[in-house]
Amino acid sequence: MPSPAYRFLEYVFLALLYLFFLRVVRAVWVELREPRLVPMTPAPLTGTSLPAPVTATPPTRRGRSSPRRLVLVEPDQDRGALFPLDAELTIGRATGCAVALATDTFVSQVHARVFHRGDDYWVEDLGSTNGTFVNGRKIDGAVPVRRGDRVQVGRSVLELQK
Repeated sequence: MPSPAYRFLEYVFLALLYLFFLRVVRAVWVELREPRLVPMTPAPLTGTSLPAPVTATPPTRRGRSSPRRLVLVEPDQDRGALFPLDAELTIGRATGCAVALATDTFVSQVHARVFHRGDDYWVEDLGSTNGTFVNGRKIDGAVPVRRGDRVQVGRSVLELQK
């Protein structure tokens, strides 16, 4: 007859096994479902002025700090790949993404998007499994980015450059 300690360890092992199984099922479910659409939040009002309208195309007059392209800086085998910034581009493993990172298995099918609003570019996570990071900080919504900022999706790191 097994000791109570042995029986307890059996229950702990079964609980851990079920938790692992549920985690795997959740990861598969997140990858298979359509990405959720995140509503665009208007810029906060400052004084009596209205927020800048959302534009469909990037501005033709760009300042010195305005980025013009995304450059892949990690992993080393893909370093230097250039992606010109447009009104909006998506990042993911899917072939329909403007920045297709098919070799990075930690990137979701449609992981994140970079879009233009007002005079700035913004990065937004699209419900990815592993999250999106800007300069090492995990983001939960749309975050403005500037030239020199680094966006990490999975193991890939993209830098905004002029």
